[in-house]
Amino acid sequence: MIWYPYEQMKTMAPPIKVTDAKGVYLYTENGRMIDSVSSWWSVIHGYHHPVLDDAIRAQLDHFAHVMLGGLTHEPVLKLSEKLEKWLPGDLDYCFFSDSGSVAVEVALKMALQYSTNQGSHRDQILALRHAYHGDTFKAMEVGDDEDYHFAFGEKRNVFHIDTDLQSLEHAFEEHGNRLNCFIVEPLLQGAGGMRMYDISFLKRARELCSQHHVLLIFDEVATGFGRTGNRFVADLVQPDILCLGKALTGGYLGHAVTVANKMVYEGFYSDDPTHALMHGPTFMGNALACSVALASIDLFEKEHYMDKIQRIAEITAREMKDFADPRIREVRMMGGCVCIEVYDPGTLRGFKEFAGSRGVFARPFLNYMYAMVPYIITEQELVQILDTMKEWFRRG
Repeated sequence: MIWYPYEQMKTMAPPIKVTDAKGVYLYTENGRMIDSVSSWWSVIHGYHHPVLDDAIRAQLDHFAHVMLGGLTHEPVLKLSEKLEKWLPGDLDYCFFSDSGSVAVEVALKMALQYSTNQGSHRDQILALRHAYHGDTFKAMEVGDDEDYHFAFGEKRNVFHIDTDLQSLEHAFEEHGNRLNCFIVEPLLQGAGGMRMYDISFLKRARELCSQHHVLLIFDEVATGFGRTGNRFVADLVQPDILCLGKALTGGYLGHAVTVANKMVYEGFYSDDPTHALMHGPTFMGNALACSVALASIDLFEKEHYMDKIQRIAEITAREMKDFADPRIREVRMMGGCVCIEVYDPGTLRGFKEFAGSRGVFARPFLNYMYAMVPYIITEQELVQILDTMKEWFRRG
């Protein structure tokens, strides 16, 4: 029996069985639906893309996987070289893993051990209120969403702040000399409610982190590869450690990377064996995942995906302009994301089924109805999603 995610198994509705998928469409026994959430924000090129399919097939002719313990291979070498050239500044040192949550765990482990290796032993972490960084234990500790992590008790040595400059300044005044790192989902907080904030907060965070010798970590597992309308938010403000996942492989395979700058890397580079980063996921640098990630990045560049994302943002702004309803608290838009926040979560009860009846797969949660579409979507398909969202409120 399958134990499904984020569900009370006793009362959950039967899941929709997918029989095929191509482009933006999921095909089921009852027809097809546009996937408005890109399989948890990862399938940026759509499904069954011939370039990505071929990349996996070509690698499979050689081997699917070998461990990186004492071994290496061409796909992982090429992907690390590509990321070194592609990412800003000196974000050059790639530690691969098998999921976004593990990438965050690695980032936090790096930050804490970096401090230990320097002899400073700072163990306090600053994070954002409403943060979500994954469901593994350290990722849950820096998260701030009781709807996901209520069962795991009090968090120690973690402080959460709002995304305003006054809270940020106060946190560093009070805790700056004891902080190890500051971890954020930059500009767009995903599972915490598609909350959006201004780049000025991150610019000031960068200044304060440098001033107080605190490592700045960007969790761009969800925001990377264009979702905020920027290629990476790290292009605007450079962190010390960057986490990528989800769209890294175009949503084809679970794979992630934690990328450190030179300062962090050199904090481990030593003749002392105790200064080594003792971490090693079995499937880190998986050859199939690295091959499809390279093909995905190539598509992103050659087919001008930032232009596609800009067009998605323009259509969304046009279609949602002046849309309001007494039940709606706020409509938020950024890059390839749109969110309708309602006052009462009961307002969204039944929306998933309603959307499905109109050819759209949606997955609202709590007070949030949202879309994060594949970047290959057509204008007509995007308008269909947005019309479905608006129709839910207009039907009375």
